[in-house]
Amino acid sequence: MANTSHAPLFETKKAKGSFIYKLFAASMFVGIVLIWIYRATHVSEHGRLVWIGMFAAELWFGFYWILTQAHRWNCVYRQTFKDRLSQRYENDLPGVDVFVCTADPTIEPPMMVMNTVLSVMAYDYPPEKLAVYLSDDAGSDLTFYALLEASHFAKHWIPYCKRFAVEPRTPEAHFRLVPDELEAIQAQHLASVKRLYQGMEDRIELAERLGKIPKSALLEHTGFSKWGSSSSRRDHDTILQILIDGRDVEAKDIEGCRLPTLVYLAREKRPQHFHNFKAGAMNALIRVSSEISNGPIILNVDCDMYSNNSESIRDALCFLLDGEKGHDVAFVQFPQNFHNLTKNELYGGSMRVVDQIEFPGMDGCGGPMYIGTGCFHRRDTLCGRKFTKGSLFDWKQSTVPRTGESVAELEERVKELASCTFEKNTQWGKEMGLKYGCPVEDVITGLSIHCRGWKSMYFNPERKGFLGVAGTTLDQTLVQHKRWSEGDLQIFLSKHSPVWNGLGRINLGLIMGYCVYCLWSPNCFATLYYSIIPSLYLLKGDPLFPQVSSFWILPFVYVTIGEHAFSLAEYLWSGGTVLGWWNEQRIWLYKRTSSYLFAVVDTFLKLVGYSVSGFVISAKVSDMDVAQRYEQEKMEFGAVSPMFTVLSSLAMVNLFCLALMVMKAIRAGRLKSVHETMALHILLCGVLVLINLPLYSAAFFRKDKGRMPSSVTLKSILVALLLCSCCAFL
Repeated sequence: MANTSHAPLFETKKAKGSFIYKLFAASMFVGIVLIWIYRATHVSEHGRLVWIGMFAAELWFGFYWILTQAHRWNCVYRQTFKDRLSQRYENDLPGVDVFVCTADPTIEPPMMVMNTVLSVMAYDYPPEKLAVYLSDDAGSDLTFYALLEASHFAKHWIPYCKRFAVEPRTPEAHFRLVPDELEAIQAQHLASVKRLYQGMEDRIELAERLGKIPKSALLEHTGFSKWGSSSSRRDHDTILQILIDGRDVEAKDIEGCRLPTLVYLAREKRPQHFHNFKAGAMNALIRVSSEISNGPIILNVDCDMYSNNSESIRDALCFLLDGEKGHDVAFVQFPQNFHNLTKNELYGGSMRVVDQIEFPGMDGCGGPMYIGTGCFHRRDTLCGRKFTKGSLFDWKQSTVPRTGESVAELEERVKELASCTFEKNTQWGKEMGLKYGCPVEDVITGLSIHCRGWKSMYFNPERKGFLGVAGTTLDQTLVQHKRWSEGDLQIFLSKHSPVWNGLGRINLGLIMGYCVYCLWSPNCFATLYYSIIPSLYLLKGDPLFPQVSSFWILPFVYVTIGEHAFSLAEYLWSGGTVLGWWNEQRIWLYKRTSSYLFAVVDTFLKLVGYSVSGFVISAKVSDMDVAQRYEQEKMEFGAVSPMFTVLSSLAMVNLFCLALMVMKAIRAGRLKSVHETMALHILLCGVLVLINLPLYSAAFFRKDKGRMPSSVTLKSILVALLLCSCCAFL
């Protein structure tokens, strides 16, 4: 047998066909430059400012396309060798601390959170080296009760998973996906754990409905005494409870095997202290865990993102422990995948092109971003360590010394680390832990780690590492992207910008890769301009594009067809459908003209000292109605929102412009001449009308609760008529 003591734990392969793509990209660049030349040399005497606006929009589109090439120029894909990891380190594996964060039991149901907790407790990893921490930023006794119930169920669930090599190891998904035909022995055990799970679920949901914890549970665990009559979500002491102590050799499952450590933490909250949201919760977990288990590897997952692959830890360790190439790896990022997507991905929630093309492209330039979930960090780099040549990862010295300290004494001593005042006059949130002051604390933290000299790795295994819950309504999708794009723009405008902070510290391609996301929101201006002005000028009869017979139409046609054909090819190669790609284009348009617009407005209002503009989406439909329409792939417009007003107004403008133009051309008998002079106008306006068909249906034809509110439809019609009228008189 060959000696594998020095063999690499992972290999890297470059994407095939990169040379062909580079030729295509070069031809696209030539087409873009020709469009710029046309705009610069054919300035219209009628509407000079409008022409300049078109030139500015096309300059932006071209510039942004150049940035996106960083994601496609050097894509790499990784493969791990877990067998070599086991041969080399099985008896000396590092401790791993898993952080699960939840913040609101009404939005994040306790049973969903417990399924995530149970899935990470059941990893294929030595249990004495695994610790799971649940951060409850709501300080809810219901969540603590649910975790207590889960700690009991884990004694049955974990041995069942390991005995029958269950995948995935979250109970809800396993019971939903398990085949009907099983061997008799597994069927017997399955029936047993299913009964136990159902009992746990019934008790937790009963407590949720009644709004109180059963008396039997209150008597069972002294931890409930931490919730006093004066405690509230925003005003309570630190609550730290070690439900399973991994140091205790008597903490065993029903088959006599050790259990992983399980800890509940609700950090101290006071009204007069700002708590820094998820970043503050993560930093409290980093400090608290350092005194309980101090695993040199930290995995953090969102509470709705369960483990779908029991070997994910071992996959990550193949990168972090590799003797030759692992010394400068700070974190390993897994993709964010979802289990509730429809066949054609109604709201473009899969991010499949990001997962399979853009992040591998960033990986080839120095590493992907940290996206806040499904990420394995080295504790030392997360705490601010800088990379230097010769840096070694000494995970063997990270264990917490064992003393005679009891669990109660340990809890009392450590809870001070989660107090409101602990971080005062320290570097936490600045140079240590996750950074504060940004809605996307994960991205800015990963960027700062890269700027300290570290690399990251991206790993997208065939069996997905984690599966979460995608948004099931349009407003959820738009609001989420508003937060992401607003935070990314704030990073770009801050001292932590990938341009002025990263230049000279990280690869130019990685700077460009970060800028693609940091400049998401400014795309709104060029997209809004292109979505409105050409359509209004179609109605007016003044061409802004070359005629069909002109040579200059060729670069417009080539760039348009080439970009969209390649986009479709990427999407299909990533496993999507043609209709899914079409839905993705619609959501791309909706995000750019609503989410990104509000993100830019809020960012600049904040910069000049004004309070940010706010809007509240008032849901008008029940969860059951929404879920049913989502499964049927009917878009959800059943909410009153300024975002919907913007989207509807744009859709009406294009509909009215196209309809009125056709009527005018027929009346004047000028259909052929219009086709010659306004072909690209008609194409652009026609595509915008086609892509908005679900919106027109929701505004005029649908009768269900997901239809467009009549007030939004009326406002949008008035706005569209006003714009068309103004254009006609100019």
